[in-house]
Amino acid sequence: MLFLLWGAAGVYAFYAQATMTPAALAALPGYDRRFHAALPVWFNWVYGIATWGGVLGSVVLLGGRRWAAGLYAAALLAIAIQFGWVFAATDLIAVKGAAATVPFPLVIFAVALWQLATARHGIARGWLR
Repeated sequence: MLFLLWGAAGVYAFYAQATMTPAALAALPGYDRRFHAALPVWFNWVYGIATWGGVLGSVVLLGGRRWAAGLYAAALLAIAIQFGWVFAATDLIAVKGAAATVPFPLVIFAVALWQLATARHGIARGWLR
């Protein structure tokens, strides 16, 4: 249930970003406005796969299905692509600093690893069919 609540928070953040209006974008501080405006279209697709994959994986895990592991693996891959691109292809860390930008993505990645490990453990124990 904790994984499902975590995922719901992620979907909310995804929805807020994906549906950001021009007025909301204009209200952001200068760098943030430029950063969001410059995000490639595929970025929102990857973000959606990361968040919805985690939520669907949690629902499937609660339903006792082994394919939760596949959904969690897809979400983990999407997270790696999303944050890998942000940190490697943008100047976010240089502008905002590592202390402000790196910790939460690491938490997100760690939770995704935990979700995948939980599903794999359930498969190994025979709890998931």
